[in-house]
Amino acid sequence: MDLAALLDPLGLACREAGEAIRAVRSRGFAVEHKGDLSPVTEADRAAEAIILAALARHAPGVPVVAEEEVAAGRIPALGESFFLVDPLDGTREFVRGGDDYTANIGLVVAGTPVLGLVLAPEQGRLWAGVVGGVAWVESHDGTRAPLAVRTPGERLTVVASKSHMNQATRDFLTTELPDAELVSVGSSLKFCLLAQGKADYYPRLSPTSEWDTAAGHAVLLAAGGQVDGPGGAPLGYGKPGFLNPGFAASAGWKGPKLAPYMPL
Repeated sequence: MDLAALLDPLGLACREAGEAIRAVRSRGFAVEHKGDLSPVTEADRAAEAIILAALARHAPGVPVVAEEEVAAGRIPALGESFFLVDPLDGTREFVRGGDDYTANIGLVVAGTPVLGLVLAPEQGRLWAGVVGGVAWVESHDGTRAPLAVRTPGERLTVVASKSHMNQATRDFLTTELPDAELVSVGSSLKFCLLAQGKADYYPRLSPTSEWDTAAGHAVLLAAGGQVDGPGGAPLGYGKPGFLNPGFAASAGWKGPKLAPYMPL
C-alpha cells in the first residue's frame, strides 16, 4: 500500500465529512447519549458514513474500527493493519458551539500509527502525515506547509484538554511542570499544535479511546515527535477494548512518568 498516495483522497474525504458536520450544525440537531453517556449527534454519523465509504474505495480490504460502528456493536476482525476513525472528535465542544472539534483517520500497522489525517472544519485546516515520509498542514485554499516539531525552550508550552481536565492532571502539572505555560485546547488539535511547532508537551492522565488518538499520534510521529504510555514506553494500539490508559505526547522531550499520578 502506497501510504503517501492515500493522503490526497482521504484528505478530500475528511473535508467532505467536515462539510457534512457544518451543515448539520447550521440546521440544528438533537443530542443523544450512548451507553457510556458520551454525546452523539447526526453529525457524527454523517461524517463517519462519508469516511467509511472513502476507505472502502481507496483501501479495500483493510479493517476499519470506527467510533459509531463500535458503539453499534460492529467490530471487524483485525489483522496487522487497520484504520481507526473518529468522525467527530470533541463532540462535547461541537454541542456547546465551540470550534475545537476534528474529523480523524488513522492507520495502524503492527501496533503503531503510521498515517494520520486530522481536519478542523471550523478552521478549514487539514493536518496529515506518513511516518518516515511527509508531514504537512493544508489551509482552506489548498496551500500546504511542512510540519516539524520544535526544540523546547527554557519554558515549556503544555497543552491540555478543555473538556477532560482532571485532578490527576492538575497535580502532575503543579508538581512536575510548575513553570510551564498552559494552553487548553479541545480534541486531537493538541497533537497538531505539537506537530506544528506551537507547543512542546501534552500529558493525558484520563482514559481515551484509540480512535481519539491514532490520527493525531501519526501526524506527530511524522513531524518528529513521540507519544509514550504512562510508564514511558511508546503507546501502542490494538489494546483490549481499544482503550488508552493515559499518555504523554511531546516534541521529542522525555518528560516525567505519568504513572505515579494516574488514578488507580
